[in-house]
Amino acid sequence: MSITLTARSHGVLRYSAWDGVLVLLSLVYAVLLLSVPSIPLLAIGLWWTANTVAHNFIHTPFFRPRWLNRLFSIYLSALMGFPQGLWRARHLRHHRGDERPARWSRDVMVESGVVLSLWLALVAIAPEFFATVYVPGYVAGLGLCLLQGHFEHARGTTSHYGWLYNRLFFNDGYHVEHHQRPGEHWTRLPLQADGQARRSRWPPVLRWLDAFNLEWLERIALQSPRLQRYMLASHERAFRTLLAQLPPVSRITIVGGGLFPRTALILRKLRPEARLTIIDAKPDHLEIARPFLEGPVELRHQVFDPRSGDDGDLVVIPLSFIGDRRDVYGNPPAPAVLIHDWLWKTRGGGVRVSWLLLKRLNLVTR
Repeated sequence: MSITLTARSHGVLRYSAWDGVLVLLSLVYAVLLLSVPSIPLLAIGLWWTANTVAHNFIHTPFFRPRWLNRLFSIYLSALMGFPQGLWRARHLRHHRGDERPARWSRDVMVESGVVLSLWLALVAIAPEFFATVYVPGYVAGLGLCLLQGHFEHARGTTSHYGWLYNRLFFNDGYHVEHHQRPGEHWTRLPLQADGQARRSRWPPVLRWLDAFNLEWLERIALQSPRLQRYMLASHERAFRTLLAQLPPVSRITIVGGGLFPRTALILRKLRPEARLTIIDAKPDHLEIARPFLEGPVELRHQVFDPRSGDDGDLVVIPLSFIGDRRDVYGNPPAPAVLIHDWLWKTRGGGVRVSWLLLKRLNLVTR
């Protein structure tokens, strides 16, 4: 779920009355800074304001009168401690792929003077607060902004379609779509959603968690026979329950079954008459899985395409599936599909695999 709103101008607001919410929230942030300042408030507030209010203001200035946009830019410069004109010039160069340093204009000089005056005033009036609260919070906020910017573009521009992030950050997760149409108002970005866009299940500042991904966890399992036994037992219970709801199957395709091939081991036990095929995009994963397997199991090195054609009577989709999981649910690639998913993702018929693993197994049929 995301924010999809009608972007209609209203009064002094040029593009949408919804921009008034961003202006109001920036004022709320200023009030909080004046009343209950703290390092976390400064850090999170700077990061949030930069990626919502200031970012949208760069691309679609909120107000009709030019002087009001100028005044708001000065206000944001003081609020965030960074000249908005300088960031605007740098950010628009980023969209053009121009890495040359941004030029200092008259507006940037004025905003820099406002920021410098604010800092000097804080040093004179509250030096301890400036040194122990403002500066650490400011530096932490810039660090969050740098982290955000890095992971929005690491290994290619990436979108995040989580409803919570896009509500709190006003559709900032539609980053591929934003780069395709930088002038599109934030309320309309969900309408431009690109089904082929590179995406991540994590918001940008949490995207470093991809380093601790499911493949990493699988490799831990390879080193622990006890963990392997637990995974086999918990998954077997789920498969046994759902297979009982299906007619006999003769061909089963297991997607991403390399590394520790527990699904193949379980299905060979529960459906010994069926012909098993493991499809994995990484050949080294298949080689790691091979010693675990005895008997006729076809190992196929390729990227699984759910729309490619006949994949047997039953297809098993892993939690680490690279592709559009929603499309697999909506358009099953086989008469029956078993889909590993997170514990809270209840779709079709399904059973819990393990509370510890946070997994469930969902069954969808044509």
